[in-house]
Amino acid sequence: MTALIGSGTDRDTTRAGARTATRAATPAAAVTRRPSEGSVHSWDLSTGVDGPGTRFVTFLSGCPLTCLYCHNPDTWRMRAGRRTSADDVIAEAAKCRRFIAASGGGATVSGGEPLLQPVFAGELLHRMKHELGLHTALDTSGFLGARATDALLRDVDLVLLDVKSWDRETYRKVTGRPLAPTLDFARRLVDLGKEVHLRFVLVPGLTDARENVEGVAAFAGSLGNVSRVDVLPFHKLGEAKWQALGMDFTLHGTPSPTAEQTAEARAVFEARGLTAV
Repeated sequence: MTALIGSGTDRDTTRAGARTATRAATPAAAVTRRPSEGSVHSWDLSTGVDGPGTRFVTFLSGCPLTCLYCHNPDTWRMRAGRRTSADDVIAEAAKCRRFIAASGGGATVSGGEPLLQPVFAGELLHRMKHELGLHTALDTSGFLGARATDALLRDVDLVLLDVKSWDRETYRKVTGRPLAPTLDFARRLVDLGKEVHLRFVLVPGLTDARENVEGVAAFAGSLGNVSRVDVLPFHKLGEAKWQALGMDFTLHGTPSPTAEQTAEARAVFEARGLTAV
């Protein structure tokens, strides 16, 4: 009996050591030396809009931008999220790993702005990729791109990058922030050889000026690593959330672009040799 107990203890010690070794190899453990936690708004399965295939999408709380058309303003404040361990998120993703893999999908870390919590975001990306074997995507505005270390980006297979306007004044009006950090991050992704899906929201009377669309398209076409452009028609599906939060949705009277207007914008990107959808 003593021998059996001793063997079990040895096995438990070995397992614990293995877990510690795995955790020590992750970006978060290297920084914090403790299990990683972050502020999480929610997680969900998504198809078609958060990267290829079916995705396990983790929405982190907190965002430095205040986009006029944001459909999730409830993610802006980090304290509004739920304190969650990386272990819990990975456990949820693991439940549907086979289904996700069979669809050619993966895992996406989104927000809010995930780079507001770079250590936690890096932990999730690392473990989704190396423990679960999933294709990984980072969904970001790029404004906090300087917070993304090279180590974090090594665990990213695809970057979903929002370029909300080319005109600097319009960009600041839309987001409350300057455009330059996003452009700097985009150029850095070229140097790192990262694939990018660029997103551009078409808002009538705000971002739809021909020269504005052409500016974004010219920039995207110059990079050489943009494999897809999503021209997203503006919608007001998030207006109820603004109202529930007591916030003024200033685009209440703005219409969605017509199918023809959206097609014209996509054609501008296609003229630069880009695949636009």
